[in-house]
Amino acid sequence: MASSRSRVVAIAGAVAVTGLLALYVWLVATRATALVRTGEPVAVALGLALWVLPVLVVWLVSREWRLAVSVQRMADELAAQDALPVDDLPRSPGGRIDRSAARAAFDEHRERAEQHPDDWRSWYHLAFAYDAAGDRRRARESLRRASALHRAR
Repeated sequence: MASSRSRVVAIAGAVAVTGLLALYVWLVATRATALVRTGEPVAVALGLALWVLPVLVVWLVSREWRLAVSVQRMADELAAQDALPVDDLPRSPGGRIDRSAARAAFDEHRERAEQHPDDWRSWYHLAFAYDAAGDRRRARESLRRASALHRAR
């Protein structure tokens, strides 16, 4: 029950932040359009440059939402198979993951992903191993790869 409640709260928070961002993007787009409509060369150039921001934001936010939905679908499927990644790494008294233990666990997941490059599950697990090891950029890359493989099957 608590997991379901926390999931709803997380989704509501993400939707609220996305809504606020949409309002901001709309305001920027409105101002950019007003600048373009003035007909003044400098204002038109500035307005066109400002239009890049809303287009970029919409693309990035939609990309992140698609990834989030895909990751949740993969997590639900792994949960049904009782195969979700388990966070059992040793931690410091302050709650930080022991990096040496994370690196050791990472090697196991990396080898599995190398042995099974077309298995989305191995990439999903590798993403969480990267995250535990502190490499968020590669964790996201691995999640994107897992998502692409999951959609392609």
